[in-house]
Amino acid sequence: MILFNVPAVTGKEQEFIERVVQNRRFSGDGEFTGLSSRWMESKFDTTKALLTTSCTHALEMSAILADIKEGDEVILPSYTFVSTANAFVLRGAKIVFVDIRPDTMNIDETLIEAAITPRTKAIVPVHYAGVSCEMDAIMEIAEKYNLFVIEDAAQGVMSKYKGKYLGSIGHLGCYSFHETKNYNCGEGGALLVNELPFVERAEIIREKGTDRSRFFRGQVDKYTWVDLGSSYLPSEINAAFLYAQLQTADVINENRRKSWDLYYRELEELQRLERITLPFIPDNCIHNAHMFYLKCKSLDERTRLINFLKSNEIQSVFHYIPLHSSKAGEKFGYFHGMDNHTTKESEKLLRLPMYYDMNSSDIGKVIEMLYKFYL
Repeated sequence: MILFNVPAVTGKEQEFIERVVQNRRFSGDGEFTGLSSRWMESKFDTTKALLTTSCTHALEMSAILADIKEGDEVILPSYTFVSTANAFVLRGAKIVFVDIRPDTMNIDETLIEAAITPRTKAIVPVHYAGVSCEMDAIMEIAEKYNLFVIEDAAQGVMSKYKGKYLGSIGHLGCYSFHETKNYNCGEGGALLVNELPFVERAEIIREKGTDRSRFFRGQVDKYTWVDLGSSYLPSEINAAFLYAQLQTADVINENRRKSWDLYYRELEELQRLERITLPFIPDNCIHNAHMFYLKCKSLDERTRLINFLKSNEIQSVFHYIPLHSSKAGEKFGYFHGMDNHTTKESEKLLRLPMYYDMNSSDIGKVIEMLYKFYL
């Protein structure tokens, strides 16, 4: 069976975890948390990188930092994971869903401004498949209306937009290190704080609402409860596993790009014959090969293709059911304008097996079966 995903292991994870055990320091903000955070701050040119237990928690921290309150509105695409919306619903916000672009599956930046009301507080662009949204346009709109931009870059670690790493462009950026992502520690995430005024409060929120970080730096002689917060720190075991991955981030990235390029190159003929549609990468974007997907002609065709690949021992999966069509989406949000592309395009999208160090012969078999199905 060719699996859809195999979590990356680079070789030093066990060594680093054993070091944690030897040091007897298992709780967060130890040696490997510091190493991972400093690596990200240097690599992504961000003011502060804070490891979290998940991207979900990074988004929840962002909602608190943006001071989201009851009655505020937050604009985001419906084609995303539920955490993107939940983080703001938990603070009392109404979610305003905006249609996506059919080429990148990202929020349509030309529709955002029309969705803004006096209650709008933030825009949350989601970089689908590690391909950037049009961040210049989004940042311009945000500046014009004095809105926060919180990047959901769960899939975008190591991707770039006009030379800038995703997650480092908005006021805040959120990463995922779940085992389905390019770099993983089983469960984990990070919050990139790109504006200096947010840093101190972000540390407080992450430390259960206390000024514990200031205490450890010697800035106060004791720490106490000073603000909202929760327990967002991952363990040192998670951080050690992650640091092993970050040390070889470029190697992982290059390896995945080679697999992605092989898929694209070999499937171009099917696109030329108008059997399928392949991913679109804008000229100003460098993607991280987080996933390889294709689009079928219809939901029925996609279902038949999934079953065909499964019968040939190949796992393939569709992705999100648009949030606005869910029970909770209807309760906590509304779709602004027409759903011209979100539902239609989501029903055609199929993700193929894609992971670090994937055997080229396995990719070859997937490609062979796709040609067999379509021709």
